[in-house]
Amino acid sequence: MEAAIWSAIALVALIATGTLFLVVQRFDALASRIDALAARIDAQGDALAARIEAQGAGLGARIDAQGAALGTRIDALSARLDTHVTHHAS
Repeated sequence: MEAAIWSAIALVALIATGTLFLVVQRFDALASRIDALAARIDAQGDALAARIEAQGAGLGARIDAQGAALGTRIDALSARLDTHVTHHAS
């Protein structure tokens, strides 16, 4: 009877060890998949950041050009208004 109990204990220990080994292998495989996905996400994030920076630079240049054109128009209107006010003041 005692031999049967020790055999059962050994069998349970062997099954527990095998299960633990299997779980560790699955965790390692899952960690590898997660690392691969993380690298892919990082690459996509870098590509997206580059596209956003390029659009931001182009948009900044367009805003600066419109600002310069608007400043020129405001200066011209200011000169016309000064001439108009001077004309009525005399």
